[in-house]
Amino acid sequence: MSRKFVSHLRPEETVNEIYLVSSRQMRPNRNGVLYLQMRLSDRTGSVDARLWNADQSLLERVVPGGYVRVEGVTQVYQGNLQIILSRVKPVPAEEVDPADFLPLTQQKLDQNLNYLAQILRSVENPHLRALLEVFLTDEDFMAKLAKVPAGVSFHHAYPGGLVVHLVTMLELAQAMAPLYPAVNRDLLLVGVFLHDIGKTGELAADFESNYTDEGQLLGHLALGLEMLNEAIPKAEELLGEQFPSELRLRLKHMILSHHGEYEFGSFRLPMTPEAVALHCLDYLDSRMAACLERIQGDPLPDGTWTSYCPVLNRKFYKGAGWAVPEDE
Repeated sequence: MSRKFVSHLRPEETVNEIYLVSSRQMRPNRNGVLYLQMRLSDRTGSVDARLWNADQSLLERVVPGGYVRVEGVTQVYQGNLQIILSRVKPVPAEEVDPADFLPLTQQKLDQNLNYLAQILRSVENPHLRALLEVFLTDEDFMAKLAKVPAGVSFHHAYPGGLVVHLVTMLELAQAMAPLYPAVNRDLLLVGVFLHDIGKTGELAADFESNYTDEGQLLGHLALGLEMLNEAIPKAEELLGEQFPSELRLRLKHMILSHHGEYEFGSFRLPMTPEAVALHCLDYLDSRMAACLERIQGDPLPDGTWTSYCPVLNRKFYKGAGWAVPEDE
């Protein structure tokens, strides 16, 4: 019997399938009766599910990152598909194929990390190369980088999503560099790599994609700046030369300004060519990813519009007879 992936779910159909628990919580309804609300996922997307009249003991047995077999019926609620559950049963991890549940297989993740390092090691400036080596040879940092998402819900919100985001931005930076020779290619590539490194401390590498205490209190811009300050002395020791103060200043500015606008949490507006380019690349990839993820993971694939995307304050038009190809 073939698997019923999330992307194959349709309204008003019976579900009896195993999914990954991305998050769960007990919530009261209007009458104060508790129900279990879960976010169930597989490699094709995620869907909300509810079990009425649930008890606390079930919450303790259904944990994020674990697997459950659920039975229920799908329905449309406020434009989104959800599953009204009649039964939830935890399933041991050894009984499932992890490839059915994670967007990135370990092989794909390793390929992305190797490709990221390959692009970065094309940087020619010796000071920037030494700085990159500090990060690329730090096993603890690279392990965290491999696991964290790029965000909690907006784009690339899955384990390993940050690496996908960085690789795409690096490819975009390489493509645009010949078109703007006045932009320093080495500085742009390093800025792309560094701009979100603070997320390795801001976001927990788990299936709930929660913020750490440091992430809540400081945010990834401040954490990234702190990590850069800690890495530069190591780069100086590695190269045997002092890191140029001008280069340090420009890198700091790129980290602090990459959100582009004060209203989006940027400490400063981008004020160098490389900082402007970094912001534009980050904006492009994050918005395109959010758009395509919304279309590909739309719970109502037969319609011409996606469900509402609250972060971008819009729906996306799919049209009739048109399909966005999924990533391989």
